[in-house]
Amino acid sequence: MEQAKILVVEDNEDINRILRRYLEKEGYQAVGAFSGTEARLQLSLDSYDLILLDLMIPGIPGEALIGEIRQSRNTPVIVISAKIALEDKVNALKNGADDYITKPFEREEVLARVAALLRRSRTLKPEEAADEEYVFKRLVLKPASREVFLGGNPITLTAYEYEILLLLIQHPDRVFTKDQLYEEIWKSGYYGEDNTINVHISNIRKKLKEFDDASYIRTVWGIGFKMDT
Repeated sequence: MEQAKILVVEDNEDINRILRRYLEKEGYQAVGAFSGTEARLQLSLDSYDLILLDLMIPGIPGEALIGEIRQSRNTPVIVISAKIALEDKVNALKNGADDYITKPFEREEVLARVAALLRRSRTLKPEEAADEEYVFKRLVLKPASREVFLGGNPITLTAYEYEILLLLIQHPDRVFTKDQLYEEIWKSGYYGEDNTINVHISNIRKKLKEFDDASYIRTVWGIGFKMDT
């Protein structure tokens, strides 16, 4: 597989350098940006497989930059921030971030989450045939191209949103607990809170609601989630 290219957006030069060194030692190509404005420029000049993003950066704030990114691309975004309040984490995920790491961070955690998210966004399971698709009501998922359509309208999902929806639609009668979703989607190296799953599910529902008022994902209270058959 081609070497992944990662943009590190962090205004603290020492932290930016440390993160890029972590990534480069793992074989990734890392590019640094020290403000939201510089990150916007880098994104206009080149394409990236993943973005590590601090929220409190000069120029364009991190939250606003996530919004801009999501308007035109599905590049995975992992927030690395000193903001530890649950509200900040939820807002970042709602705005389109895929994952959230709080400072101070551990090298192993950062690399595990980067690897997990790249695996989800870049790889294709061998058993997924090019013409395979999953259909549920008016919803269509095409694993080979990672495309999602609702009533013929393309739906833009982040890497984890797509994987959650794919897992649910592959087993429409099964209820998945949050622990099972973590195990199936994040595999190893996930350190998030329970609320992360709730936010991703909420984002999926919101995007589907734009084109169909029907219910597609049902909450089974006290247990987890399933397709709303």
